[in-house]
Amino acid sequence: MKSFLLAIAFLLTASSFCFAQQSCASHEYQQLLAKNPSLKLAMQKAESLSQYLLQNEILTGTPNGNGGGGIPLIRIPVIVHVLYNAADQNISDEQVFSQIDVLNREFGRSHADTSLIPLAFQSLAANCLIEFVPATINPKGYASNGIVRKKTNAYSFGMDDKIKFSSTGGDDAWDRDRYLNIWVGNLSAGIIGYASPLGGPKETDGVVIRYTAFGNKGRLAYPYTKGRIAVHELGHWLGLRHIWGDQFCGSDGVDDTPVQSQATRGCPAGIINSCDGSAGGIMYNNYMDLTNDDCTNMFTIGQSDKMRSAFAYGAPRNALLSSNAATAIPLPEPPPIAPTAEIAFRVFPNPAVSSITIDISGIPALSGNIVGVYNQLGQQVMQFRLAQNTTTVNLISLRDGVYFFHLGMGTKPYKLLKSSGIINNP
Repeated sequence: MKSFLLAIAFLLTASSFCFAQQSCASHEYQQLLAKNPSLKLAMQKAESLSQYLLQNEILTGTPNGNGGGGIPLIRIPVIVHVLYNAADQNISDEQVFSQIDVLNREFGRSHADTSLIPLAFQSLAANCLIEFVPATINPKGYASNGIVRKKTNAYSFGMDDKIKFSSTGGDDAWDRDRYLNIWVGNLSAGIIGYASPLGGPKETDGVVIRYTAFGNKGRLAYPYTKGRIAVHELGHWLGLRHIWGDQFCGSDGVDDTPVQSQATRGCPAGIINSCDGSAGGIMYNNYMDLTNDDCTNMFTIGQSDKMRSAFAYGAPRNALLSSNAATAIPLPEPPPIAPTAEIAFRVFPNPAVSSITIDISGIPALSGNIVGVYNQLGQQVMQFRLAQNTTTVNLISLRDGVYFFHLGMGTKPYKLLKSSGIINNP
């Protein structure tokens, strides 16, 4: 009987995930990561450290909900990766920066909807003293406006992290110890967003948001018009769980959030009783519920404490406190290589079976270039980044045939033959 009830509960949860009006996939995503024993251990250690810091009041908030601890204000440099397949997915700078403004108002408890916080919870509403700032330099030290734009052949992205890698149509993460990575694109299967957990892999660290739910201006789809999906996902990125603890009448690990049985949908009003009968009912207006954007408006002091604990010494987000990615003066960019210059580089083997190696050791200016590979019809079939002096590119996904690419300005198009009948010996 117990197994039958568990099966029914799973089906109901799956149905909610696939067809609900709002689908935050963070819990499901983190469960997938936890199937890797080493990642599961790292995530458990991060959570244990967070609980220890909270219990010992290290880098926590003050009783009036105005942040606190040893660091009065936490500033986080942000890089937004915009991936677009169609022109309408290439959201404007104004839409991107509107999201940054929203984050600062919501985390700072300075938005207009503070007046709508229910009376029972007003004393718990926190100014988290966390600020988000567009990056002013890229990883090489050159000027950045905090946005990377890239056209992709991918029609949409799931929660398999393909959006986070150039090799799969996305864009590679910038160093998470210096930047908060936010990927924005067309998401599939009803997913509105998901976030990496504390203790997760460095190369996939950050949050992913659907382009029609990002910011409060531009190409938006109701009910995601106030930019609060990103607020929700960044709560996960800083260690918060869903307010119902992702199980029936579960715990989110925060003392001042009421217990509730499950996610709240739509935009309710009045008092909704909690499953333990707490006074004031459930906190459906909390950012970590799944209520519509119109009806979420607060983090609690306890949630603020938990998020700020992620920046304590030894905690997963501590390195961001030392980042200069939003304050450094950009370096002058080197002049582009003259288009008429003949540049020598090595690509081997050619023909190739499963991979090629590209040697640019004598041309450091090419490092970091994104290279597209095209078939004879001019269609891009893959792309990769020249990350080091030598870069190995996996060609397994390509069919046999002739392909073309060039490594940068000053290089001629390179012709490559992919043939499964050739032994691949460099």
